[in-house]
Amino acid sequence: MSVNVAAAADAPTRAALSASRTRQGVLDGIRRRPLAVVAFSVLLGVILLAILADLISPHDAYRIYPGQTRALPGTIAPNGVPFILGADESGRDILSRLIHGARVSLWVGVLSVLVGTIGGTIFGVLSGFRGGTLDLILQRVMDSAQAIPSLVLALLLMAVLGPSLTNVIVAIGIVQIPYTNRVVRSSVLSLKQDVFVEAARAVGASDVGIMSRHILPNVMAPIIIVGTSGLGGAILTEAYLSFLGLGAPPPTPSWGGMVSIARQYMLTDPHLILAPAIVLSITVLCCNLAGDALRDILDPRLRRR
Repeated sequence: MSVNVAAAADAPTRAALSASRTRQGVLDGIRRRPLAVVAFSVLLGVILLAILADLISPHDAYRIYPGQTRALPGTIAPNGVPFILGADESGRDILSRLIHGARVSLWVGVLSVLVGTIGGTIFGVLSGFRGGTLDLILQRVMDSAQAIPSLVLALLLMAVLGPSLTNVIVAIGIVQIPYTNRVVRSSVLSLKQDVFVEAARAVGASDVGIMSRHILPNVMAPIIIVGTSGLGGAILTEAYLSFLGLGAPPPTPSWGGMVSIARQYMLTDPHLILAPAIVLSITVLCCNLAGDALRDILDPRLRRR
């Protein structure tokens, strides 16, 4: 019994030390991977653009310049400031709208990932730890959600909720819940058999205490991997919804919305569609590369390989 008591008492300390070593290992692992450094640098740049959008945009993203519709890159605006990437079909500066569109894409992407990660983690921990009828019901619900393609499910939810940024966040977050749930549940099923969980039970810890103090800190690595990997998909899904007219309502700058409007001019004015398409592609690619790097670093099996 004394050994079990000591193991239970030391579990939070071990978790804190493990988290510290994990953070240092992640930083060291990123530095050893050139592609990961590039990916995280680009994402950091996009984040800074989104935060400083009002300060660094050369024009007002919503201002319309009459007579400057579909202006070519380098054209001088009436206020004397050039359209670096040209103007769109309404005479608005494309670069300024791209910068403000980064704010929309990151806002939707990060919040929807948080919704999906938190929801999936709660269901995964409860399902894996409690088991029984609760596990059976939750997993059948998750199986039903995963049976529907993610984009189709997002479209169905948006058709019910209606187009708005808040509804986009909710819809994409709900779509991501089953994937997070699967990963967290599988980790919990393995962890709940470990000796520190048995030690915590021996000293009278409640199920809530065991899940929050002992199980949850030890599943943070897969949660981080799933969240980072899902960020690119969330940004891309938001672009899909905006492209179909179910995302951010006009005239809110959105990369997907800019691509949707510019497609009718792609043969005569390709610069209208190239700029948002390239920025969207690079951002999603960097999110995927960052997620792959974190998976390689945090997964012990891949790290040994």
